Amino acid sequence: MRKLERQLRLTTGLIVGSFVLLHFLNHALGVVSVDAMDSMRGIITRWWWSPLGTLLLYGSLGTHFFLALISLYRRTTLRMPAWEAAQLGLGLLVPPLLIAHVVGTRLAGELLGHQINYVRVISVLWADPSLALRQSLLLLIVWAHFCFGMHYWLRVRVWYPQAQPLLFAAALLVPTLALAGFASAGFTLGALVDRMGGPVRFNIDLANMTPQDHALLRDWGNGLIWGFWLALGATLLARAVRPRMGPRFSVHHASGRVVTAPLGRSILEAVRAAGVPHASVCGGRARCTTCRVRIGRGLEALPPPSTLEAEALGRIAADPSTRLACQTRPTHDVWVRPLVPANADAALARRPGGVEGRERMIAAMFVDLRDSTALGASRLPYDVLFVLNQFFAEMYEALRSTGGHYAQFRGDGLLALYGLHSDIASACRRALAGAIEMQHRLERLNRSLASELVTPLRIGIGLHAGEAIVGTMGPPDAPIYSAVGDNVNIAARFEGLCKHYGCVMVVSAAAIRHAGIALPDAPLHRLRVRGRAERIEAYAIDDPARALLLETDAVAVGRG
Repeated sequence: MRKLERQLRLTTGLIVGSFVLLHFLNHALGVVSVDAMDSMRGIITRWWWSPLGTLLLYGSLGTHFFLALISLYRRTTLRMPAWEAAQLGLGLLVPPLLIAHVVGTRLAGELLGHQINYVRVISVLWADPSLALRQSLLLLIVWAHFCFGMHYWLRVRVWYPQAQPLLFAAALLVPTLALAGFASAGFTLGALVDRMGGPVRFNIDLANMTPQDHALLRDWGNGLIWGFWLALGATLLARAVRPRMGPRFSVHHASGRVVTAPLGRSILEAVRAAGVPHASVCGGRARCTTCRVRIGRGLEALPPPSTLEAEALGRIAADPSTRLACQTRPTHDVWVRPLVPANADAALARRPGGVEGRERMIAAMFVDLRDSTALGASRLPYDVLFVLNQFFAEMYEALRSTGGHYAQFRGDGLLALYGLHSDIASACRRALAGAIEMQHRLERLNRSLASELVTPLRIGIGLHAGEAIVGTMGPPDAPIYSAVGDNVNIAARFEGLCKHYGCVMVVSAAAIRHAGIALPDAPLHRLRVRGRAERIEAYAIDDPARALLLETDAVAVGRG
């Protein structure tokens, strides 16, 4: 239902917006002549005054207004960002200003058979400065509301930043030309209307209007105005008398705040009403996912995601514990942690940032180039850069050929991940194949750089398998796909222990078990790792190619 409402709001807004754009471009022809304005008007009105065009235009106006009232009624709080308040306020200003214009043009033509053209309309408006001012104000308010809607619909699109300067220029140019055309036509007709004694004497339809005709248009105008105010007043009254007591739920926020709200209120509405900052680039319409939160406790009691929410979460491959705060309406207490900074803007909505991922079993491998400091001290910077580029190119190829993911680079080392798209057994076998491939490639590199190196290049490898959070993380301008967690830290600690044992690789017994191989000739160590109270079983391997040669298909995987 909410998805249908959103589509209706967008569709009706675009229909009305297309009419407004054409109408304003028609106004702009006033800088040429009033005849040019009426010539284009004749073309446009063939569609908009046809039965189907009339149904689409006025049906869209009524539906758009009705949906706005529904949205206003549903709001459990009127606390909202300034841009939402501005868009809502501008939209509510349109009907009372527009009704008089519609009665004096479309209804006068339909009910009284008057000929409606720019000569008549401009002569009437320009004869009364207050009417001319009100019409100009209506033009600006309608256009501003339309631009607000278009901007907040499009700003989460990837292409929008490139198109925004051009669209902004058009947004300024269209109303400027429309007002210029209106003013130019007014000055042209003003003197002629004054000489004729005013618009009533100037226009034969106005001159022939009877008191009954005036009363008919006045009654229509008053009726529509009263209808608008009654609909708006009834909506606000319904909000005011809506039961405030009854069942409530609590939102335990990661900031430490506990917010209580009545059932029926979304998480976003609850925290906003309490003054807790929370991101929502699209204004709570599920067009973006910047309001997303991770649910701690209370997830199992939440209503399942609606189709609209499920589609939005599906676009970012969110895990089941992630929900949209704007769409989730708890029936019990929940513990939430926002996943996007509260000051998120449209640019952040279009790109990944922060930590957003899911738990999965992976094999994490840290690789470090030994004695890189000594290498830098004995050579010129460009020579060091040449050697490092060769080294990292070989390590990357070793990862690529064995299905590893190059996750992070640091000065003289890297983090590789295995198992992003496979089970843990395959991940560990491929990781061991990657270690063997690295050793082979390093030996070839040492032979090719023999004349350049004082001592051969050596590496240390730390490998461990276990659960980690895998996903996109880092600054918005330079996100990476990597992993974080205690098991990743253990792999880093193992790499450091290679120096203590004087070996090439320290690999956890867990990774060996997952790989389905045995190392009968390798001594098993119980290592104390910084940050962990219990000891961790691991093997110190000096020559991975010999130690792993045989009981595994890892080498075949690496070569294949």
